[in-house]
Amino acid sequence: MRWLVKEEPSNYNVAQFQKDGRTSWSGVKNPVAQRHLRAMTPGDRVFYYHTGDEKQIVGIARVAGAPYRDPKQPGFYAVDLEFEAMLPAPVTLKAVKADPRFADFALTRVPRLSVMPVTDEQWATLEAMARG
Repeated sequence: MRWLVKEEPSNYNVAQFQKDGRTSWSGVKNPVAQRHLRAMTPGDRVFYYHTGDEKQIVGIARVAGAPYRDPKQPGFYAVDLEFEAMLPAPVTLKAVKADPRFADFALTRVPRLSVMPVTDEQWATLEAMARG
């Protein structure tokens, strides 16, 4: 499976993630996002998306282990992610919304959802868009 996770770059940007190499993805409270997070399995690939003023996919990560109970938030889960790569060029939300192939993509339909699935076809298209 493939995923997309969102983060405000002023909170934890992709450059910091690249420097750290690995991070715990926690703080997710939305029930739908929690369900997606709990469905992640080791080795799944993940797009890293900057929210806020940027609104763009900027990097790729990999799920490093099975979801686990968030020690800071009882009743919620977290997952560890490993940094994989920066995208050759960011893919903006504007470009995604302009492409009819993404009409059913959660990124275009559910703007507040912080963890969402990405189909294989969507993943391949987004990677191609990042390569130009």
